[in-house]
Amino acid sequence: MASKATRLRSLALYKELHRLGRDYEPSYDFHGKLRRLFEKHRNLTDDEEIEKALRFGEYIRNETLALYSLRKYRHLKRMYPSNYTSDPSS
Repeated sequence: MASKATRLRSLALYKELHRLGRDYEPSYDFHGKLRRLFEKHRNLTDDEEIEKALRFGEYIRNETLALYSLRKYRHLKRMYPSNYTSDPSS
């Protein structure tokens, strides 16, 4: 049976992923997929399986954050010309 700490960890992860999904591409249906995934695993009782599902959710969170960072980096890279150098004497 899931402990209260595991339940709180699961809810915190869901809330964080839900917040991250606000900036995701609307056509991907991030919130719908997130909800279906959490509903699918809602009846887990084995502690090992619960921990595995939580680790997978944390992996999704980290990958989503990495995608957002990459998107910001690409945007900044497009803002500056490719022949830009920091040395003004060139």
